[in-house]
Amino acid sequence: MNVSSRDLRAFLALATERNFTRAAAACHLSQPAFSALVRQLEDSLGVRLFDRSTRHVELSQEGVEFERSARRVLGELDALVLGMRERAARERGRVSIALLPSLAADWLPPVLAGFHAAHPGIEIDVADVLSEPCIERVRGGRFDFALAATRAETPELRAEPFCSDSFHLVCPTGHPLSQLRDPRPRDVTAWPFIHLSRTSSVRQYLDAATHPQPLRSILEVDQLATVAGMVRAGLGVSIVPALTLYQFRSAELDIRPLRWPGLNRRIYLVRRRDRGLSPAAQGLYDWVMAHRPQKEQPTRRG
Repeated sequence: MNVSSRDLRAFLALATERNFTRAAAACHLSQPAFSALVRQLEDSLGVRLFDRSTRHVELSQEGVEFERSARRVLGELDALVLGMRERAARERGRVSIALLPSLAADWLPPVLAGFHAAHPGIEIDVADVLSEPCIERVRGGRFDFALAATRAETPELRAEPFCSDSFHLVCPTGHPLSQLRDPRPRDVTAWPFIHLSRTSSVRQYLDAATHPQPLRSILEVDQLATVAGMVRAGLGVSIVPALTLYQFRSAELDIRPLRWPGLNRRIYLVRRRDRGLSPAAQGLYDWVMAHRPQKEQPTRRG
């Protein structure tokens, strides 16, 4: 017995349409060719699947039983083929991700290295930019998704929680603030402060957490590496997210966790609502979600 998926689809077309002409058209066959296909199927099975008259086509008792099995078999076959095609698509393609520099510099490299080893045929575009440019790249359709510190929940964008990021005080080793067990805002405002730019999510969180007591800003810079250098030189102290502490691990610096109300940065994965992800982008999405940063980063004294 040799029954093909083509035979099963022809049988199901006739079982659905109950009309040879319509069923033949649905299978893109001439009516004579379609009728011959159905007869060959019945001959192969050794049973009559349809009761025919000049006006009606109905399933026989054997045909009713065969229909259930045919639909199940074709459903499983279609699912198998689709799964294999999606798997093959994940072995090639292109995906683009925009994310905060604090994630791009330390967390992302080993994550991408693992993904690239598993899917070497997929090309990846990375934009390490601040939250607003991250979101604009997704909104404009240029990037598949973004990791940003802004919950961009709009009619065109959706945001889902990705990770949280605590904040830490950094100061020169031996600084009076490093001797405090639990530094408070009033303790920090007494010292010169190295700020990040006002457009950064870090600055926005700090301004909200210390209001109405402003920090004594003496410098405002764009890069965390610059903050580290300025603090190391003794020009002031700063407060940075846990995800950036890799830049501050130094014998010349002390690091202290802060537990101020509201001082916990949330990172969101942002993507468009009106379009699905390509297989390549879905693969990277699944990978980064499975390798999210730990909720708390380890801290230590310089």
